[in-house]
Amino acid sequence: MNASTALRSGDVSLPRVVILGTGMIGEVHRRAALLAGARVIGAMASTPERSESVADHWRTAALRSLDDITRLAPDVVHVCSPNGLHVEHVEAALAAGAHVICEKPLAIGSKAAEALAATAANRDRVATVPFVYRYHPLVREIRSRAAQGEFGRWQLLHGSYLQDWLLSPSATSWRVDAAAGGPSRAFADIGSHWCDLMEFVTGERISSLVAATTTTVAERPATSSRSFSASTATGGTLRRVDTEDAATVLFRTDSGVLGSVTVSQVSAGRKNRLWFEFDGEHRSAVFDQENPETVWLGSDALAEVLQRDPARGTSEQRRLSVLPAGHPQGYAQCFENFVADTYATVGGELREGLPTFHDGVRSAHIIDAVLQSARTGQWVHVRRPLVARRATAV
Repeated sequence: MNASTALRSGDVSLPRVVILGTGMIGEVHRRAALLAGARVIGAMASTPERSESVADHWRTAALRSLDDITRLAPDVVHVCSPNGLHVEHVEAALAAGAHVICEKPLAIGSKAAEALAATAANRDRVATVPFVYRYHPLVREIRSRAAQGEFGRWQLLHGSYLQDWLLSPSATSWRVDAAAGGPSRAFADIGSHWCDLMEFVTGERISSLVAATTTTVAERPATSSRSFSASTATGGTLRRVDTEDAATVLFRTDSGVLGSVTVSQVSAGRKNRLWFEFDGEHRSAVFDQENPETVWLGSDALAEVLQRDPARGTSEQRRLSVLPAGHPQGYAQCFENFVADTYATVGGELREGLPTFHDGVRSAHIIDAVLQSARTGQWVHVRRPLVARRATAV
């Protein structure tokens, strides 16, 4: 069954979902849910008034409080709210018996993330985190080839994730405020994606790291605007920025491989450029998320450009290639495939590479280490998650 096919298993043939948080990413979740065959039965925004307005637009019910989750009894709750609300929202969803998709970071701090993962495991709920760049077909192609030994022993792992949506001193959002988004912004928001992708593709695990962060815009407007929008606030009160605009991390893996990543939300002209180069003893692989239809593969004898093609390559590349070759697919299809895989897992199927709360906990430990190293200037060991990995099917 194709990853974008609606979930059809048992009593959850048309999953009933509630979405908590209706901003930019909430809209992305809603679209993916509908395309996967779900019925959105409720939504909650930042205020009761906004909840009513969005629910009317989405043609669904407005939640007045988290208690309404139990009343609506959804199969899956999508948590798309600001980071500081994730713990409360995930706990409410699990208490209502729902499976959960929670945006990253899973929680502010690894202890809270571990507690959520433990609760989900104890309640035997499917609980996933949208590390959706795993769902680029050519990412799966590189991963499969790496597992087969095509690249040989890894020698250097490096890359970057660059954006410019906070380049202007007038740009702001709730993410800028540590009280709402957590003490890390750029790294927790996008560096977490890069690290998850590196570990997923290569099989390496970051063991220790040294990090430096910088805040290039000292003050931003106190009022918030929509994340990743072109709108900026003008006039009014300014507030001190207490989260980083950019970070650079140098790391070593468990097997001793050296690596580095630079992340930024103030790099002019870079809209959403997640880029990596993984260099092995036999071959290297380069991937650019803004140009995901091809990857560059190199050796000492030749270099080639590999094109996404559902008729060729490894099984996961073919499974996730929902459009023919030459018909570009990208971030939206990644999200759709991730949500469809989550729903399929709720229905009892097994799907390769589904990112779970275990991966969210792993990411939280890396973020904690980055913050500690940035404060101290020292190398820091990355703790291992305490929560055992749960089976992916119920």
